[in-house]
Amino acid sequence: MSAKICVVGSINADLTVNVERHPIPGETLMGAGGGITAGGKGANQACAAARLGAPVALVGAVGTDANAKPATALLHEADVDLTHVEEVNEVTGLAVITVAANGENTVLVVPGANALVDATFVARHSTPIESAEVVLLQGEIPADGFARAVELAKGRVVVNLAPVVDVPRSALLKADPLMANEHEAGLILAQLGLDSAGTPEELARRLKDAGFASVVLTLGAAGALVADDAGLTHVASPQVEAVDTVGAGDAFAGAFCARIVEGDTLVEAAQYAARVGAFSVTRPGAQPSYPSAADHLP
Repeated sequence: MSAKICVVGSINADLTVNVERHPIPGETLMGAGGGITAGGKGANQACAAARLGAPVALVGAVGTDANAKPATALLHEADVDLTHVEEVNEVTGLAVITVAANGENTVLVVPGANALVDATFVARHSTPIESAEVVLLQGEIPADGFARAVELAKGRVVVNLAPVVDVPRSALLKADPLMANEHEAGLILAQLGLDSAGTPEELARRLKDAGFASVVLTLGAAGALVADDAGLTHVASPQVEAVDTVGAGDAFAGAFCARIVEGDTLVEAAQYAARVGAFSVTRPGAQPSYPSAADHLP
């Protein structure tokens, strides 16, 4: 059976260091942790959707190094179809994550194998992209690979352009929805040559007016905004005590797509995704924090 969701994106090994607070430039702090866990925005979103029961295929690449196995371990466990994940002569993508005591994080990404997921690579793996009901993309693969995936997609294209990188405008505008946090929304507007200042509501409306069929703006603990032809809808988030915010946006994106392929409206999908995102921040790590369909959501 073909996967309903095809994620074309990054696969990383996450190296996590826990600190009391984030260092300032030039400062050395003592930390704890240092273990390797599975990460990468593409892999995270694929894992989040699959753990909730959605049939998911992932198109991406890992290296021949020791990090490839832990980077894909939870994808195997979640039954993500990894047929279209290539092993290439590069290092597996690496994310160095610093998590402060208040749960806030910083992330430094070394692309490694992900940098090879270009247009030629994506074209080799066209089958799951063309057959999927939803193709989910982020900003951690080359721009021409991103554009080729959009071109091949016959179903709905969902774009979470994180990080915000330069991609072809025509490909980006195929997003339905475009998903971004408030900071990313400003950067995308600037990339489009538009005013990037304003309230979240103003940013969401401006993105919708720029030509996107729909926009989902994630606001962390404040929930999300959905902008579509019906107008602007605020979606509340359950209030929880955050332990680690790493991967929470990816949990939202994966859960959102898992519900879209089940027929939910954008607002219904965002409401469910906000609960999944809230669940994820109560546990450490990215993929290890994601709920299964059997877990009780806040």
